[in-house]
Amino acid sequence: MMSLYEIVNLLKKHQTMDFDKASPLHPKARGIPVPTKGECSACKSCEEFCPTKAIQVKSETEIRLDYGSCLHCGLCVELCEEANLQNSGLNYSFSFHKEELIINFKNADFEVQDFPIPENVKRFQELTHKRGFNYREVAASGNVGVECELSASFNNVFDSEGQMVRNVASPKHADAVVFSGPIGKNMEGPLHTAWECMPEPKALVAAGTEAISGGVYTKGKEPKTPDLFISGDPPRPDVMINAFRYLMGKLKYSFQQSLKERLKTMKPDPSIK
Repeated sequence: MMSLYEIVNLLKKHQTMDFDKASPLHPKARGIPVPTKGECSACKSCEEFCPTKAIQVKSETEIRLDYGSCLHCGLCVELCEEANLQNSGLNYSFSFHKEELIINFKNADFEVQDFPIPENVKRFQELTHKRGFNYREVAASGNVGVECELSASFNNVFDSEGQMVRNVASPKHADAVVFSGPIGKNMEGPLHTAWECMPEPKALVAAGTEAISGGVYTKGKEPKTPDLFISGDPPRPDVMINAFRYLMGKLKYSFQQSLKERLKTMKPDPSIK
């Protein structure tokens, strides 16, 4: 019977994702919230109830969204009685610059800014573009959500090692440190030690909203400014793998440009006036 199962599995089409064809948008995912109307009543319900204070309503026509602090929970969309905020389905909220994840919308639109690739990232890409990289993951007082998604990234669907991204047991064998959580006081030392163990060139990756902004907690001290910020609580396995490909220079991506293109295809909900 086992032989029969093996033959059937050999004949089945593989289920591993093709990351070269992967889309930043997913119709069944919430993604990040975006404003779709030029004006709102500025009731500030979204700002008041946002767990991480990622939203700031400046006026009836201006709203500031910090996607580095956004949990992708969809609560602001549920609370918006005017349906000004909608889930975009855009999941790829990662960048080399934390500032790129902060968007000031005016009349439901914004100007795309240019963010150059940092010099340290360029050196890291020269090392890893062809051969990939190893990383040591440090759980810095988080909720273990990122660790669960990183574990899932090695299954047969996502196959992180197929993209030449590998998790190792020691920072001495790693090219990068990927950390999650708001960096509690007791984890500042271990995170700094892991970082100092690695030779140059090396990269520091903030994985998840807590690692970027602290989330609902006070953010601790990082060894240095991260080279890559991956938003979400937690980010999905495919999102993190493509963020790693972005770090290696294998994926050309601009968060603000992708968001701008997504806004062009979104329309206000006609059922709510």
